[in-house]
Amino acid sequence: MSMTPEQAAWFADVAGRIVTNVEQVLLGKTFVIRLAVTTMLSEGHLLLEDVPGTGKTSLARAMAQSVQGSTNRIQFTPDLLPGDITGISVYDQRTQEFDFHRGPVFANIVLADEINRASPKTQSALLEAMEESAVTVDGVNHRLAAPFMVIATQNPVEQAGTYRLPEAQLDRFLVRTSIGYPDHAATVRILETSSAPSASVPLPSVVPAATVTEMAALARTVHVDPTIADYVARLVDATRAAGEVRLGVSVRGAMGLVRAARVYAAVQGRHYVTPDDVKALAVPVLAHRLVLDAEAEFDGVSATSVVAQLLVETPPPADRAAS
Repeated sequence: MSMTPEQAAWFADVAGRIVTNVEQVLLGKTFVIRLAVTTMLSEGHLLLEDVPGTGKTSLARAMAQSVQGSTNRIQFTPDLLPGDITGISVYDQRTQEFDFHRGPVFANIVLADEINRASPKTQSALLEAMEESAVTVDGVNHRLAAPFMVIATQNPVEQAGTYRLPEAQLDRFLVRTSIGYPDHAATVRILETSSAPSASVPLPSVVPAATVTEMAALARTVHVDPTIADYVARLVDATRAAGEVRLGVSVRGAMGLVRAARVYAAVQGRHYVTPDDVKALAVPVLAHRLVLDAEAEFDGVSATSVVAQLLVETPPPADRAAS
């Protein structure tokens, strides 16, 4: 059963209210917030590549407050252990049994701050959580909260003492983007209201967490025309054939683009996906999944520019997706 126009209108209204609510904290970043909300409603995870002080923690906290959800922040450091993320089993002498003590990953929205500062072994502790919404400790499977979303950050400038995220982990982030500095007008507004720390400013909730789960399920019913699926497949094929690329987009990445496009269309109030939805999301969903040829990187080619060029070279289908 496909989403109806009435359901699409309701979806857009709720998503719009969440975006507006979060924008009270993150001024002048409507598109980034819309991307984050799209990621959450796609049941995906978000990677923010940004310098310190741009509002990454504020974004995670504001989104959790908007959906009546819980949030935890994990500061990744070289000495962080996998158990510091997932939790550990502790022996209780009274009961003579092991009790599982939940780690900070058990929250609706988890901020993994400076994720590339931890060792690959510790980073991999998040892989099962991100893919299965569960963690396994001592052979016991523990389900995570629903909805569940990881917002990870890494500093693209200071690389001393950092570990590059492995491709398998990058592939599990649905979207990569950056918040960036606010424009002049937004900066002035921030400074005028900066008397109190942002952490002390409560944000009203818009919807309960259960509604987010309901919206995610509803988004799966957004209509995707075969021509749209063909367009995504041609884009993905083009990334694999590009001369500057050593490793192109995986099938998981192609599926992620379609999944995100469904949500992005519903956020716009449509019950069908258009080529423009795919174009709007192609760079944030696909670019971080590319592994560039070393010579291309040396020449200053970026994954973002490769995807942008492929969008120009790959003709979209005629817009008949509503039919």
